Formats: sequence, C-alpha cells, structure tokens
Amino acid sequence: MTLGTVVVGAGQSGLNVAIRLRALGYDKPITLIGEEAHLPYQRPPLSKKFLAGELDAKSLLLRPADFYQDQRIDLKIGMRGTAIDTRERRIDLSDGSALAYEDLVLATGTRARELPLALTAGLRGVHVLRGADHALALQRALAAGRNLVVVGGGFVGLEVAATVRQAGMNVTVLEQAPRILQRVAGAEVSQRLRALHQAHGVRILEQHQLASLRGQGGQVHEVVLADGQVLPADVVLVGIGALPNVELAQAGGLAVQDGIVVDQHGQTTVPGVYACGDCARFPWGEASIRLESVHNAMAQGDCVAQAIVGRAVPYAPVPWFWSDQYDCKLQMVGLSTGHDAVVVRDAGPRPTQGASVWYFKASHLLAVEALHDAAAFAHGRRWLEQKKSPRPEDLASPTLPLKDLSLH
Repeated sequence: MTLGTVVVGAGQSGLNVAIRLRALGYDKPITLIGEEAHLPYQRPPLSKKFLAGELDAKSLLLRPADFYQDQRIDLKIGMRGTAIDTRERRIDLSDGSALAYEDLVLATGTRARELPLALTAGLRGVHVLRGADHALALQRALAAGRNLVVVGGGFVGLEVAATVRQAGMNVTVLEQAPRILQRVAGAEVSQRLRALHQAHGVRILEQHQLASLRGQGGQVHEVVLADGQVLPADVVLVGIGALPNVELAQAGGLAVQDGIVVDQHGQTTVPGVYACGDCARFPWGEASIRLESVHNAMAQGDCVAQAIVGRAVPYAPVPWFWSDQYDCKLQMVGLSTGHDAVVVRDAGPRPTQGASVWYFKASHLLAVEALHDAAAFAHGRRWLEQKKSPRPEDLASPTLPLKDLSLH
C-alpha cells in the first residue's frame, strides 16, 4: 500500500495544501479530514453577506463536491483526528479508524474564545461566530427591533455589528480595552471606525467590563457591566478572539506555544509532520508569530505543499488583512509592531472619503492601514514586498501622488 499525505483540517489552508500538491505533480494518496459536516467553505462572509442572508451556503463553498473526486482527494467530513503516533506515522480518527501516512499536515485552525461558564450560566441567546453553524444559529436569532450586545470590539464583532445594525437591530459594542481594534489596528483607524459605527446608531462602550448576564426563562435578557450599568440584550455575541487548536499536536509530542511551532518551511519539531494556517506559529525575523488571515492560510498551505514535494521555499510573507463594515473597506498590509513614526494621508474626515495610515521604524516602512483607499494599499503592499520605503516627509505631503514618491 502506497502511503501519502493526510491533512487534518479542511479549511482554506488545509484544502490549499491538497490542491497545491496535485498542481505540483504529487501522485500519492491525499486524505483531507474536516471536523465540520460541510464541504470546505470560506469563512470571511459569515459575519457579513452570509449573516445578512445575501449569500447561501452553496455560495460559500471553496470547490464543488465533484472537485474532490476529480482531484483524487479523499475528503472525510464530520470527522476529526483524535491521536497521533509519530513513531508509527499513524493518526487515529473519531470514527474509530486509523490512517497511516508518509506526511501529516495539521491545519486545525482556531476556535472562538468563549466566556466562562460562570458568566453565561447556560443561558440561551449567547453566541460565538467561527463556523457556518454558528452563523446560522446567530442568523435565526436576529430580528429588527431586538437588542444585540457584542462583547469585544475586534473585526468579527464590528462586522456583525454593522450587518445587524443595517438589518434594524439595536446594537451595543462592549470593549474592555481603551479603544476598539486595539490589538489589530492603530488609533487613527479605531477613531474613524468608531465614528462610522456611531453615525449608524451603534452604541460603543470602551473601557467597560462585563460583570454578568441575566436571564429570563433561560434566555439571556440583560448584560450587567462592572460599573453597574444594565444593557438590554435579546442576543449576545461573544467576539473576544480565538484560540489555536493545538491539543492534537501537543498530545502527539509536538512543540506548542500559542500555536503549533514550525520552521520556515512549515515543518514541526517532528519529522514528516507539518502545520499551516491559523494554528501555526512560524519564524518572523528574530521572533515568531501566528497569523489569522485568509492570505496567510493560503500562502502557508502552498509553502507546506512545496516542502512535501521536495521544493522547499522559506516562508517569508508580507501579511495582509481586510474588513468590510457598512460601505467602508479597511485593508491592512504589514505589521506595525515596533514603529517609531506614523504618517496619515487624509482625503477627508469621513472613512468613505479615503485615508491611509503609514507606519515606519527608522524611516523604513513597516505597515499600511488603508480606509477606502485601494491605491494606498496597493502601493504599500508592493513596496513592502520589494523591501522599499518612501520618505515619511514626502508621504506626509498630500499634494505628492504616491506614484511619484521616490523610494529607498
């Protein structure tokens, strides 16, 4: 029997490993294991068009059902890995079966971080949003005139707030940090998106902490804050981040540190076992990072596929992200960690008029955050990929077009 590659996790990263292996001429068996009872699908629309009812489940599919047979990918859905024997190169599955492998890829992704049980007390109406089933459950709870409290002012929470507000619900966003988006974007972007949400009637409470939830007949009814405020709540969405699914890897003896530790080729600390996507922590300069983005999931899956077929290429991405809220598109490229200078190019006071925020360290470009400014995002991404930078003082002049800026 010919051994092949087993991929655990049928999200965009895991599926891309399988697709790229076939594209690279890999002719051995490929098994793709997905825990959800759905064909592999895209997640970004879950908080937006899918939640709003503008897309159906079929529209989310990454590939049609017959694709897997055509590509000789053995897709097993509604199943998960339960144990890895790295010495015997075998993985046990939740249906009691086991698969031998030559190479194993862990693309196990993340799960939504939930509130402690002591806070939720088993109340109905408290939701998270990570998968399609979560989105369907939340969708069923939405109705015009009802009250939604979003716990957490990150991308998912704000995207849901925008979607639900446009559907006529009353929305309050609760954030315990000094500002929304504090972990993922700069103060300028936070300020503009706060103003955008408030202009649409969303109430945003920053530096406020959740104390408890109150129910009525087993259904959530109110949210109590630490300062004593009580918010009406027919529905609560918990959007307080995600946790990497590392338990399978950890039990199998792989190194884990807020993610599955891999090298620049996606190789874990055990030969023949790789990891990619949201669950993987990879080298970044002198440190290591874990990224949660579609771009990283796809690109790192490609990197792992190349390593498996013997064409290893070091993974050195220029990370980029996006978020759609109302009619405003936020596009971000690079990481601003450690910046010592910020330049704002502003085309007007409202996000829909376009603005971009540029982050520098020692005059070298680190990252760009563009609000309704596709040109700024495109220029910033190209310059970061080329390892080139405009001069901050030139960038600060609104009369100088980006295409005319000199680079160093």
